[in-house]
Amino acid sequence: MKKLAFLLLISSGLFAQNIAKTDTGSINGAAYRIIFPKNWNKKLVMYAHGYEFTGTQPRQSKSPDWIERMKPFTQNGFAVAASDYQFQGLALAQGVDDTEKLRQHFIRTYGQPDSTFIAGHSMGGGVTLATLENFGQFYNGGLPMCPLAGRIYLQTRKEFDLIATFNVLFPGLMPSLKEILTFDANALPSNMGQAFGKAMQIKKAIFAKDSMGVVSFAKHFDLKPDDVSFALAFGENVLRDVVKKSGGNPYDNTNTIYGRFEDNLMMNQKVERIAANVSQSANFSKYDRTGQISKPTIVLHTIYDQLIPADFAIVPYENLIQKNGNQEYYVVKYTSGQGHCNFTPEQTGKAFDALRNWVKTGVKAEAGFVE
Repeated sequence: MKKLAFLLLISSGLFAQNIAKTDTGSINGAAYRIIFPKNWNKKLVMYAHGYEFTGTQPRQSKSPDWIERMKPFTQNGFAVAASDYQFQGLALAQGVDDTEKLRQHFIRTYGQPDSTFIAGHSMGGGVTLATLENFGQFYNGGLPMCPLAGRIYLQTRKEFDLIATFNVLFPGLMPSLKEILTFDANALPSNMGQAFGKAMQIKKAIFAKDSMGVVSFAKHFDLKPDDVSFALAFGENVLRDVVKKSGGNPYDNTNTIYGRFEDNLMMNQKVERIAANVSQSANFSKYDRTGQISKPTIVLHTIYDQLIPADFAIVPYENLIQKNGNQEYYVVKYTSGQGHCNFTPEQTGKAFDALRNWVKTGVKAEAGFVE
């Protein structure tokens, strides 16, 4: 173990030596970090990060492993610039704005890059797509990975339905929708440690009560049984965050008919019904999905994702792409990865290489499997 740790330390140190310069600062309250490799060739990747639990350490400006995760870009001579955004939690619109402000700062400080790409994971993949839809003229292409790709209300509504139906089958383990979605200006969001702790308690309880029921429920939401509890705890945090930022509850299932359960009648008779009391536009309208892209875009997704299932994210966005006739700019690639954004550096590098080659040659990349 000590030998392995030593080798990992050496490897990390050697890579860190490839970074010639780091620029950190803040723009309108959003911290940022820019890294330049020794072989910087006047090219830039704007990187957008994913959802962060409020109060956690930002993954860009203060995380030592972020530089290593950007290796698929820096090893090709690209500088990488990333904003922490002005606030955490659901910050897709803010992520778009803060990423654009940082891009402008980069140009003022270091000049216009020869080429500029945008990439991001999870919610940052949604930021990537929204940026391409609204600021695509400034980019050569985009690499959204495991993205929050669909319309934001529908994507987060998944968390709502997950908890609503779970509470019918496993009552008493999760708060009611009414409690979760009641606005409280003084409420503090859970941190990641609390969410993991809660997930472990739920997991133990549901398997003790009805292990076969867990399997059936998990399948309904394209989850592995072991991932149900964390998906619930994560979803609760997202909903509470949305309510706080919206000033109320934007979700409504009074007209929903739930299906594909073992007893649909029982589910619909017992599920908690709750009406929206604020408009969706409070949190979801700015930079909502349009499918209006005009630059080469490769979506990279794992075959299994416990937070953003591939079909749930990609199919709705593909419909928008087809509606607008923009298929020529859109390619989806997938890996055998098991988990949210669980890509190897090599897989990310292959997808990025394919994107750059598409931009360089004008020949559209091929969709399909990435080893």
